[in-house]
Amino acid sequence: MTVPKVIVIGAGPVGALAALYAANRGDNVEIYDLRSDLRDPSTTPLNFTKSINLALSERGINSMRHARCEGLLDAVLSETIPMHGRMIHGQRPSGELYEESQQYDAQGRFIRAVDRAGLNKRLLEHLEQMPNVTLYFNHKLTGADFNRNVAWFEQRQQARTDHAQNPTEDTSMKAEPERPKEISVEFDFLIGADGAHSASRYHMMKFARLTYQQEYIDTLWCEFHIEPRAVDGSFALSPNHLHIWPGGSFMFIAIPSLDKSFTCTLFAPESYFASLSTATSDQLVSSFSRSFPGVCPELISPTNLKRQFAENPHLPLISIKCTPYHYKSNVVILGDAAHAMVPFYGQGMNAGLEDVRVLFDILDAHDVYNDSPKLATSLKERRGGALNAYTLQRAPDAAAINDLALRNYEEMRSGVISPIYRMRKWLEETVNVFLPGLGWRTQYTRVSFENQPYSEVEKAVARQGRVIVAAIGLGVFGITGLTALGLLRRGGFGH
Repeated sequence: MTVPKVIVIGAGPVGALAALYAANRGDNVEIYDLRSDLRDPSTTPLNFTKSINLALSERGINSMRHARCEGLLDAVLSETIPMHGRMIHGQRPSGELYEESQQYDAQGRFIRAVDRAGLNKRLLEHLEQMPNVTLYFNHKLTGADFNRNVAWFEQRQQARTDHAQNPTEDTSMKAEPERPKEISVEFDFLIGADGAHSASRYHMMKFARLTYQQEYIDTLWCEFHIEPRAVDGSFALSPNHLHIWPGGSFMFIAIPSLDKSFTCTLFAPESYFASLSTATSDQLVSSFSRSFPGVCPELISPTNLKRQFAENPHLPLISIKCTPYHYKSNVVILGDAAHAMVPFYGQGMNAGLEDVRVLFDILDAHDVYNDSPKLATSLKERRGGALNAYTLQRAPDAAAINDLALRNYEEMRSGVISPIYRMRKWLEETVNVFLPGLGWRTQYTRVSFENQPYSEVEKAVARQGRVIVAAIGLGVFGITGLTALGLLRRGGFGH
């Protein structure tokens, strides 16, 4: 039997994990990425920043756990920092700065801060050790025929390190570059994991009747950096929290790094960025001090704040939904290529890694990797059925987490200091601890510490919400009734 050839577009975490799953099932795997080797520190990631910390939670961990790759998960987890909850920062009317910890989970479970480049490096190192895997960097997908199963790539000597949304290279004085060499590659199965601006999806849309929705929300983001304490090199903040400065319509967050610094992000409407961009240096510092008390000058000096805001790009946030995720038995898209989401639930990477596990569970269930000659259907038929089942199962889940991530922005920027939010969180966690048989958990617990399908999470939380509203209504009705009864016993109303 001929060994199937699987090509993966995109060597990021999702593409690399998909390649591991395929290779460990015996496929010959080739990985193509338009960037230079992602293990090279000089390679600029697709988000145009050198350092980005991500939240790794159960779904991503579970997907690596099932990769059949000994030592991978231990190596990844050894380079993470536990984050047990949010640390909310603010300022009292008296001017006193405060911080308040909000644990993520009543059972003490935690998410982990992980360096994206470090995670990617571990995955690629394991891939490189496999004899049936070949890595091709500086290869840009330029076309694909998903009926004939052939793809075309441009071979580039050096990948471009900027993007139309964030141009950093001045090419006006450069000589016309030599046209890159184009190659064609035949395949049995193509997995597209090449991000929100996916070339795989673009070319698949020429064949599949794909429904596509794209939305840029009215929020930009800019990265900042908090250095370790100068006196002793320690963390400037608690390393076991995700730090949030909620601002109503905007927020500032900080995530710990292994070098004891913090990677920070400002999220705000475009109008807010525009006002800061035209502000004087003193006005910029004053705005930060007012909106995010305790950040400047306590954690970031005025000089560094001005420099980072001026030099680091101000980038948009995109939300993408589409369906189907496949065409026939020949191609499937995963991760951001299928369902890019805003980052406010920390689930973008985790959902993408979970895509891989769910896809290969379904491929296994449809006997795609069963080479028995007694099977009644062909490999292409079995794979086609599996990909159809994958789209039917995964598209509703991806749409659900996409919507949950959008809604969680409101919670992070303002809800975390709302009495109603705190009351519901306390109630759900109390019921979870003392009446576990009822199956009540907070939405965050269901999303971040379990593997329940996202669409089921959304439904379960909605049911809990209706019960809480009904209980509050009954409580108010009961209190009103008791008050009325008391007044009647004392001689009626108005006397």
